[in-house]
Amino acid sequence: MLDDFAAEDSRADRQAHKKPRWGRRFLLVVASFVALALVGAVGFVVFLDRKAASNISHEDLLPKSTPTTKDGKPVPLTGVGQNYLIIGADTRPGDAGRADVIVLAHVPEDKKAVQLIHFPRDLYVSIPGRKKDKINAAYAYGGAPLLVSTLQDLLGVKIDHVAKTDFQGFKNMTNAVGGVRVYAEEASSGSGAATDIAIQKGWNNLNGDQALAFVRERHELSEGDISRGRRQQAFIKALMIKTLTPSVIANPITLTKFVNAATSNLVVDKGMDIGTMRSEAISLRNLRSGDIVFITAPFNGFGTSPEGGSIDILDEVGMAALGKALRTDTMDDYADVSVTP
Repeated sequence: MLDDFAAEDSRADRQAHKKPRWGRRFLLVVASFVALALVGAVGFVVFLDRKAASNISHEDLLPKSTPTTKDGKPVPLTGVGQNYLIIGADTRPGDAGRADVIVLAHVPEDKKAVQLIHFPRDLYVSIPGRKKDKINAAYAYGGAPLLVSTLQDLLGVKIDHVAKTDFQGFKNMTNAVGGVRVYAEEASSGSGAATDIAIQKGWNNLNGDQALAFVRERHELSEGDISRGRRQQAFIKALMIKTLTPSVIANPITLTKFVNAATSNLVVDKGMDIGTMRSEAISLRNLRSGDIVFITAPFNGFGTSPEGGSIDILDEVGMAALGKALRTDTMDDYADVSVTP
């Protein structure tokens, strides 16, 4: 009898020992899959980094000297958060060397929003080392460094990084993410352009060619370049939102296409490496549509320059308020009270 109990205990002990072994094997299999997934994820990130690094060009886009005031004193460049200057050039014949998109993107220290400030290309401002002129003339005279100096002088705030692309890049990025949904304040027929592409008032689902027509149009819009600037801001916002959606960010094929399209025509300053770009993108992953705010740099209406060209008249008081909001990282308050003419 005792021998029977001993035999049962022995069998029970063996079974008890077998169960943990199977449990350990199962956990080992799961751990192996997790390890493979992590290796794959890391490998994919490395692949994207290499793809972007091979595409992106680096140039001296930031000024090498500190801008000075009219009386020769250095302009104090202070501020909280990060300021990125985005320059877009239309590469159609006759448009070479012109900055058709001048947008300052302010990312506050808490990373909870992004303010996109459009500077109309006809804004009449003081250009360091030259007479007053349209702001896009700064780019024509001295490239990105002079444009940065002009804006820093105007705002009294440091611009940390610069990125420039062309309108073809906008088209390719749009196609890479499967199109974008953009709100148009005004309709346009596109008549007279190389390709007639109609835009309706309200929401529009745009492919690359349609997006290109959307950001280029100004002749049919009520305020010309000012209205076009608001369209460009709307497009940039739509593209940012679409890029941060799971259908893009979590899809390796789509994300690879987007990274390739976004970086193929991209030039950045020499201090902006892949790691900086990736970490900033990750820090903004929780942004929603309402967190991205459009602002047009303040101006007092339209006029004519001494040379006879059409200009947008600078609102000096408003620009001072904008500069202060950037320096103190209070752009939310500024956006709440700012009014575009």
